[in-house]
Amino acid sequence: GNDASGFFNALCGYAQPRDFNLISMAPINMRDKLLELIDFEIERAKKGKKARVNIKVNSLVDVALSEKIYEAAAAGVKIHLNIRGICCLQPRPNIEVTSIIDRYLEHARIIHFHHGGKPRVFIASADWMPRNLDKRLELMVPVVDEECRNHLIAMLNIHMADNQSSWLLQPNGAYNRVIKRGPEKIRSQEVLYLQACEAIAAAEKKRRTRFEPHRAAD
Repeated sequence: GNDASGFFNALCGYAQPRDFNLISMAPINMRDKLLELIDFEIERAKKGKKARVNIKVNSLVDVALSEKIYEAAAAGVKIHLNIRGICCLQPRPNIEVTSIIDRYLEHARIIHFHHGGKPRVFIASADWMPRNLDKRLELMVPVVDEECRNHLIAMLNIHMADNQSSWLLQPNGAYNRVIKRGPEKIRSQEVLYLQACEAIAAAEKKRRTRFEPHRAAD
């Protein structure tokens, strides 16, 4: 709450931006925080331990973050990027880049770090572009609630498993459609849509019964 108040005061011009306890703010420290988190995965990989980064954003253009991803992949970090639009990063060993084009406009920004088996998950307003990280006030917020964190990780896994509406970026810059025949067809947007419908139906059933008096007409 204190972080949110400080951010909105800075946004409205009532106070200068300051250091926050949990959130990261562009253009102050969001890029630095992301680089720090990737560095942690690099150190884990160099020690022969599991290291993984899953990223879902609209665009990846930032040079510093792209170079850090290359460094991480070279160290053995497994990286999956779900980038709907512009991606200036070239796939290499340990780097997979997909774009999902379907009925709904993909717009979520979710970042998941394995972090030694203690996953760290963030949601953000910013794409990984200089205009977002250097020229705008943007936020990246850690998801500290375990249930919400696990739900977001599950969503990322569904997107990564998409074999109907996903396009895989090739080293030459071309995109190849990912299509799998047979019973294990996974269309991520459809899966998440059906899950949302089930959640709404379950919530409706849990509503408390409300009794309303019926009065005779005058």
